Amino acid sequence: MATTRTAHTEWNGDLKNGSGEVAFDSSGIGKQAVTWASRAEEPNGRTSPEELIAAAHSSCFSMALSNGLASAGSPPSRLSTRADVTFQPGTGITGVHLTAQGEVPGIDEAAFVAAAEEAKANCPVSQALSGTTITLTAKLG
Repeated sequence: MATTRTAHTEWNGDLKNGSGEVAFDSSGIGKQAVTWASRAEEPNGRTSPEELIAAAHSSCFSMALSNGLASAGSPPSRLSTRADVTFQPGTGITGVHLTAQGEVPGIDEAAFVAAAEEAKANCPVSQALSGTTITLTAKLG
């Protein structure tokens, strides 16, 4: 069964001086301020499209890795994933780097890295971002 999630943004003003709020409609978790400065300079308590992509990618990757490990008979005790999305003004998103660490009883480092590479290739957010370079560092511990 397909699902749809919804968010919307209200924006006021031009790009560099304007501001907006992104609302998480499906979950109802609230609204977050967004500005050009929070995207291209410092966040200062506001979010950016790249931070939202990083949140989506780190959670999707963690789910895919957890599923892959469990399907192979080695469910993880814990996974921690960080996604760093790099934005270059004038160019766009230039890459994503995933850093994954896990506690997985019964597997070695090579098996964990292989499972992480598979999750990187197959998680739906990675596939949606296929036009950009995605790199990965994965380790047990």
